[in-house]
Amino acid sequence: MPAAKSKVTKPKARKAAPVKTKAKAPSPKPKMKPKAVAPAKSKPKAKAKAKASAPKPSTLKKALPKFKRAPLVAPKKIAAKPVAPRPASTSSQVTALGFAPYQERKGEAYMNEKQVEHFRRVLHAWKRQLMEEVDRTVHHMQDEAANYPDPNDRASQEEEITLELRARDRERKLIKKIDEALTSLDMGEYGYCDICGVEIGIRRLEARPTATQCIDCKILEEIREKQMA
Repeated sequence: MPAAKSKVTKPKARKAAPVKTKAKAPSPKPKMKPKAVAPAKSKPKAKAKAKASAPKPSTLKKALPKFKRAPLVAPKKIAAKPVAPRPASTSSQVTALGFAPYQERKGEAYMNEKQVEHFRRVLHAWKRQLMEEVDRTVHHMQDEAANYPDPNDRASQEEEITLELRARDRERKLIKKIDEALTSLDMGEYGYCDICGVEIGIRRLEARPTATQCIDCKILEEIREKQMA
């Protein structure tokens, strides 16, 4: 018997080992500008649904109540009320002495006999009142003159006396002005400004019967005094 042929095995070819290559770094991608996003358009279906759900104008007219327009009425004419004349100032010296304010008449001459007599009575009454105050102060000081043992009581008494003497000194100067006003009444110069010669005015004289200047000259004099101070 012939000998069995031995199987010859061919050697397997070795696979070549894969060559490792270095991985390249990915190149940076250029930054892209953000695209403007267009506003989302409403879908036509939603619009159609909204139109379908909206009430029809005919139904709105039926639902809303009907309002009737009120007829236009012309405004009534309001009659102008007559303006009453302002009363004389209650803070004047004439009213303080108990005299009624002098009522001027239309076309009445300034400083006529009635006005002169009115202010003469006012000046005499004012002078009489001031003289009574002076006499009352003198008698009061004589009655209450006492030597208090307490120094505080003596100090308060002296302070009261000094205040009363200051008030009487002002009144003494005022009596002198009243006498000057009475002499100007006798001479026919009362009621006119000593600086510009303009009429002082009845109302100003009733507020201050010893006034010798008009209101404008008095204001200018006060302004000069403030500037000089």
